[in-house]
Amino acid sequence: MSRPADDPPAPADLAGVFRVATVRRTGETVRYVGDPLVPPDAVDRELRSTFAQHGYDVRLERQRPAGEAGQSLPGLGPQYVLVAEPTDDGGIPWLNVALLLATIGSTLYVGASGWYYIPVMEAPLRIFEAWPFAVAMLGVLGIHELGHYAAARYHGVDVTLPYFIPFPSLLGTMGAVINIRGRIPSRRALFDIGVAGPLAGLVATAIVTVIGLSLDPIAVPERVLNGGAEYAFRFHDPLLMQALQGLVDALGIGTDYGPNEAVHPVVFAGWAGMFFTFLNLLPVGQLDGGHIVRAIVGRRQETIAAAVPGALFALAGFLYLTREAPPIGFGVWTLWAFWGLFATGLAYAGPARPTVDERLDGGRVALGVVTFVLGVACFTPVPFEIVAAA
Repeated sequence: MSRPADDPPAPADLAGVFRVATVRRTGETVRYVGDPLVPPDAVDRELRSTFAQHGYDVRLERQRPAGEAGQSLPGLGPQYVLVAEPTDDGGIPWLNVALLLATIGSTLYVGASGWYYIPVMEAPLRIFEAWPFAVAMLGVLGIHELGHYAAARYHGVDVTLPYFIPFPSLLGTMGAVINIRGRIPSRRALFDIGVAGPLAGLVATAIVTVIGLSLDPIAVPERVLNGGAEYAFRFHDPLLMQALQGLVDALGIGTDYGPNEAVHPVVFAGWAGMFFTFLNLLPVGQLDGGHIVRAIVGRRQETIAAAVPGALFALAGFLYLTREAPPIGFGVWTLWAFWGLFATGLAYAGPARPTVDERLDGGRVALGVVTFVLGVACFTPVPFEIVAAA
């Protein structure tokens, strides 16, 4: 919902920033056709407050093809359009709230029944004992998405609040997403939006993991040990988890656990943060990795993205041929086969396309390389497997 706006800014109000050739109005949307008088990626930042005073959000879009490195082509007339729309009224985002509450419920349920070994059906209110797991899981995912949100808002890009995805199995959630509704003004903005999520999420992941490794282990009840389960999940740690375990041990704050004890569930929230970070950094489509690579190498990103499904299918095939068949008939190879199919769809849909396609500065390129190195540290070819119960 948007609130009633005042009269939009007059072309004279944009002097020195944007030269207006014509103004078009469709309903509540106002389009100023013309050309910027400052670098294009600075236009919405320069004019944001002017339009906000009149009750409008604004974004810059290109309406004609650009030359090399995003340069204007002479003789074609105005090549840009400023799109002004009434400011969102700031009402309660009920869908976001509903999904968040559902995800809190699913992570509490999964945490209590699966990780704290609480008989939820016998004692429903004990579900809240799993709050550390739920807070850690939603904190890692939420901070990742809020990193994207903050960077998008900084660059004046219209973006939604996070949508959490409840999933009442294994981890309690399938992650969270935000929806970028506005045009991305430049490669710099695209890079900043793409990289902010993984870096913010990894900081949260590291903190959660260290806290989890320092907490006392969970005793596994006799009813679980003697429950006659035919199979169990075995998780494998990526390099980053191993490094944080070494750090905790070096600081003397780690805890030991015996044969009938399990690591604290908060650790699994850190593990999930690493797993989701690696998947998001796949350099394909509009995943975070796709944004970062598109910002660094430009249109050549599509060539890189085309190779990603093949690599995932190759990994799936290798694991299928080299690992023993699990007791329930499908193994971890199916995870990478699924992501191979998913990556194929993402590659076909293509990457985000910034309005101004200029080269990225060296500092951001270096930061992008560091981010992918951290992403590799979150990777293990066999993140989990299904094994016969002991």
